[in-house]
Amino acid sequence: MSVFGTYSRYYNLLYKDKDYSGEATYVKTLIDKYLPGATSILDLGCGTGRHDFILTEMGFEITGVDMSQEMLTVANAHLSSLTSQQGIAHPSPPTFIHGDIRSVRLESTFDVVISLFHVMSYQTTNDDLTAAFATARAHLKPGGVFIFDCWYGPAVLTDRPVVRVKRLEDSEFALTRVVEPVMYPNENIVELDYQIMSREKKSGEVEEVKERHRMRYLFGPEVEYLARNSGMAIVESLEWLTGREPGFDTWGVCFVAINQMRDEYLLMRDERTDES
Repeated sequence: MSVFGTYSRYYNLLYKDKDYSGEATYVKTLIDKYLPGATSILDLGCGTGRHDFILTEMGFEITGVDMSQEMLTVANAHLSSLTSQQGIAHPSPPTFIHGDIRSVRLESTFDVVISLFHVMSYQTTNDDLTAAFATARAHLKPGGVFIFDCWYGPAVLTDRPVVRVKRLEDSEFALTRVVEPVMYPNENIVELDYQIMSREKKSGEVEEVKERHRMRYLFGPEVEYLARNSGMAIVESLEWLTGREPGFDTWGVCFVAINQMRDEYLLMRDERTDES
């Protein structure tokens, strides 16, 4: 089964406690810091669009790309529901496009490109990562900002993944999810075997879903190398949401890259500061 196939049916329930609003606010803070006045965002690996709907409410024009048609179906269903509830079309609704972030090319560029919830860690080979960075670079305006998070190597190797069990339910389903990890240290890969047991409350029907997700953990120097080779410069790396300096206990790290060389960016930033 492909990654995020049937799994997409339960995705929003599995992550119902995820702080999408706080994460979108955090992204906006980074945008305001590095590119104040930005209006357009491309979301690579948008999933069901949860971040995108919130960023749209903040005033951004959003285009989301995802390779899972099932996830995009959920996103578009939510958009239709919002439009129906409001009785009018959203003033600037997000646009969702089916595509592979390694190869998609849209006929437009954006102020900001984002890739959240470890999408970059799903790029498990050097070629995958190089292609994904090239896609981000190809869709950025000069001076544009690329914001993404990933699994951070020093923490993954220090606090190694273990078997996890999660149980939750809503008005429709009762779910049990088991995640079993296998590490491949010579590839910088963690393979996650997902097993989801779902019971539909109304019918009593039981479904079992199995998927295998391969995740690559990344290190600062290789991220800087990938960015530089694609024509961007890393200007900041920090723990996702907290802003702390990454360390051995930092599984999720956020990187900020600028679509130009570092010295040019610093000069532009200093000139903007002098004018204000």
